[in-house]
Amino acid sequence: MNIKPLADRVLVLPAPAEEKVGGIIIPDTAKEKPLHGKIVAVGNGTKDEEMILKEGDEVLYGKYSGTELEYEGEKYLMMRQSDVLAIVK
Repeated sequence: MNIKPLADRVLVLPAPAEEKVGGIIIPDTAKEKPLHGKIVAVGNGTKDEEMILKEGDEVLYGKYSGTELEYEGEKYLMMRQSDVLAIVK
């Protein structure tokens, strides 16, 4: 990964949205945003808040958390560590 988040930010690869529900194909405009994903890069934290998340963690985050960005054809979310609600084990 050539992107290195700064401070207490993490880069999340969102899980793919569901394409079908009971045999019905959902158009892109009606798909719900996924609320979970995998962390692919982390910052170093700040002097006040250490980074507890690490690359590879599966996480849950809020519906409107983060900033969407696209890199090499892949869509990611950049968010603060505090926007992450939980780690999925």
